[in-house]
Amino acid sequence: MLIYIGKIILLFTITIIVIRFLGKSALAQLTPHDLTAIIFLATLAVNPILSDKLGQTLIGILMVTTLHFILSKLALLRWLNKLLIGQPTILVKNGKIIKSNLERSHFSLIELLATFRTGGYPNIQDIEYAILEPNSEISIIPKKDVVSLTPRHLKLDVDNKGLPISVVVEGKIQHNNLKIIDKDENWLMKQLESAGYPNVKKIFYAAVRDNDHSLIIDTGYEN
Repeated sequence: MLIYIGKIILLFTITIIVIRFLGKSALAQLTPHDLTAIIFLATLAVNPILSDKLGQTLIGILMVTTLHFILSKLALLRWLNKLLIGQPTILVKNGKIIKSNLERSHFSLIELLATFRTGGYPNIQDIEYAILEPNSEISIIPKKDVVSLTPRHLKLDVDNKGLPISVVVEGKIQHNNLKIIDKDENWLMKQLESAGYPNVKKIFYAAVRDNDHSLIIDTGYEN
C-alpha cells in the first residue's frame, strides 16, 4: 500500500511540474501538440500506478516533454506554423456567415450562434468579423455603430490608477512584491499604521498601486 501511495504522490508531482514546464500557453490556449502532450502525460502518469513500470513511465514523460519542446520551437518557423498550429478562419464577414468556412472548420451553426449570444451579440448583422482562431476560440469584432462608447471615443482624459501589487495576503507580508515597488517591510508597516491598521495579522488583503504607492486595504468580510 505504501508503494502504491508513493507512486501516486511521485507521478502526480512530476506531472504537475512537467505541465508547468510546458508553459502557460499549454493551458490557456491549447494547440494540437499542447493537447496531445497533456493527454500523453496524463496517460503515462496513470498507467504505472497499477503496474511496476515506473522507470519506463519516467522515460516516456521525458520523451513527451522533449517532443513538445521541439514542436513548440518548430512552430515559430513560419512555414511550419500553418501545419502545426493552423491559421485563423473567417466565419463571419460584414454580418454574413461564410458557410463554406464554417463547414470546413467542422463548427456547427448552433455552436456559432451560442458563442455570439454569450459574447453579447445575438444579432449577426452587428458583427463585422468573427474569426475562428487556431486555439478554437472565436474572436468577435463588432461593427463600429454597435461598439460601446469608451472615454477614448469621447476624447476624455482618464487617469491611470496604476497596477495594484499585493503586499499583504491573509495577514502575511509579501516581501517579493515589496521589492517590485522598491519598498521594504518598515515602509509598509508605517503606511499601515498611518491608515489605522497597525496589526498586519488582521489584514486579509492589502495592495499598493505601482504609480503613486497608495494603499488598498481589505480586512475581509465576515457575516
